[in-house]
Amino acid sequence: MRIYTRQGDKGMTRLADGVRLAKDHLRVETYGYIDELNSHIGVLICEVPAQETALLADLQLLQQELFDLGGELAFSSAAQNAAIWQVNAAWTARLEQQIDAYSEQLTPLRQFILPGGSRAAAQAHVVRTLVRHCERLLLTLSKEEAINPETLPYLNRMSDWFFTIARYLLSREGKGEVVWLKAADRQPSNV
Repeated sequence: MRIYTRQGDKGMTRLADGVRLAKDHLRVETYGYIDELNSHIGVLICEVPAQETALLADLQLLQQELFDLGGELAFSSAAQNAAIWQVNAAWTARLEQQIDAYSEQLTPLRQFILPGGSRAAAQAHVVRTLVRHCERLLLTLSKEEAINPETLPYLNRMSDWFFTIARYLLSREGKGEVVWLKAADRQPSNV
């Protein structure tokens, strides 16, 4: 089977239900960003220590679910209905339970933190920001076309999940969080 079809050479693509759309259509852009998000989760998986088997399993499940979400979005607005929707409230509830479980292992958050501290934690923050981007695109799309109503809460919770995971990874590595300081409290560097 050839990987290229040449069908998209003029800037059009065919959705799962056969509808043709421009490649820059908001629906196509949205599931494209879901794919980019999924790829960055793959990078994060490569940074997570092998002994973190539960976290790695959680991340791989999110990759599977995001592929499902992309599949939902690959159907036109006219084809959107409960028969193709897979994202559901139980997925969001699971993320909430996991956030609570990971948070129990962390010190209470008392300050704003910045992305960084380790490669894995920084990548978790990159993923968090990409989730927010996907969420914004999906919100815009939902104002124009039909989508699964469970997808917005799911992505909203997923962003919180990755914030928590960034903190968890630093904690497991024994590294401190990078704390945001008010401008008046920052010392200029002497570089």
